[in-house]
Amino acid sequence: MTYTVKQITAKREAFGHYTYHIFQAGQLVATYWHDYRGDEHGIIFMHGKKEAWPVGRMVDFLTGGGPQPLGLSAKAVAYLDEKLEQQ
Repeated sequence: MTYTVKQITAKREAFGHYTYHIFQAGQLVATYWHDYRGDEHGIIFMHGKKEAWPVGRMVDFLTGGGPQPLGLSAKAVAYLDEKLEQQ
């Protein structure tokens, strides 16, 4: 499956979480978050299921950032495919 990741740019507290929407074929399927250091992270699926530490560390889930476009790692794509297939 093809996924798109977009950072939610709402104002956040200095030590608040970074949040991202994950879309599949243009439809919002999950919200992913990580803390300001990338130590803690989790995902909330639109069908209501929540999970902490979806595929190891935050850097094992997201790719890009800074000057590079945001994306998902191969592990993240496999994880999402499996979880969304189970709905």
